[in-house]
Amino acid sequence: CQAAHWSAHKKACEERAAELFDKKLFKQPPPDEDCPICYLPLPIEEDQKGYQPCCGKILCRGCFHAHSVAAADTEKETCVFCGTEASSSDEEWIERIKKRVEANDAHAICDLGWYYRDGKKGLRQDHAKALELYHKSAKVGFHNAHFNLSDCYQKGSIIERDTRKATYHRELGAMAGNANARYNLGCDEYYAGNMDRAYKHWMISANVGHDLSMKSVQEGYKRGFVSKDDYAKTIRAHGNSIDEMKSDDRDTAAAASRA
Repeated sequence: CQAAHWSAHKKACEERAAELFDKKLFKQPPPDEDCPICYLPLPIEEDQKGYQPCCGKILCRGCFHAHSVAAADTEKETCVFCGTEASSSDEEWIERIKKRVEANDAHAICDLGWYYRDGKKGLRQDHAKALELYHKSAKVGFHNAHFNLSDCYQKGSIIERDTRKATYHRELGAMAGNANARYNLGCDEYYAGNMDRAYKHWMISANVGHDLSMKSVQEGYKRGFVSKDDYAKTIRAHGNSIDEMKSDDRDTAAAASRA
């Protein structure tokens, strides 16, 4: 029946499929994980958190800073979480990363891809290997891997440019909770003239504390694209998210990184 009458219901089926996809796409994703030391939500900015290949934990820079201040001299060069001595060389760091990769740790897989992409930590630059690892990490469900893939396909930096694949990975990253991927989707829709979709994306990412998205929503409110009620809800959620991520140690660490 479906094959015989496809021409009659093709349009309705495609519209229904698009409707169901949008329902998933524009759903507020679950919050990101907390720092396992201070139990505050991890910052959005990648430079304000760090991955530990010894134990596979992601810690905020505030806890790194607090440890460096409070720990005895003999403990300063140890992991804040598990107490393992810090890697003494790039070779040792990569060895630990590869052990985490063998354990199917999505973050480690993605990081190793990044090292191969840029030729870091003593590894020879290998774009094919980087893409292989990004895809593997994305399949495990790591939203940063989807974001990295979207960036690669959008820029055509290490693979042939493909905007369809860039959008595909951006959408998967956004649905998994990557605020930067969500912000970029908003930009795509904005420049395509789809204002309603653009501001929906930006309100979702602003809700979790993404500052650029909040600025876009503010501009949308001034221009009449965002209702007063939606603007009030978004600015309140954004403020709450920022407050939840704040701590004196994080502020000090952020100030030190900018100095």
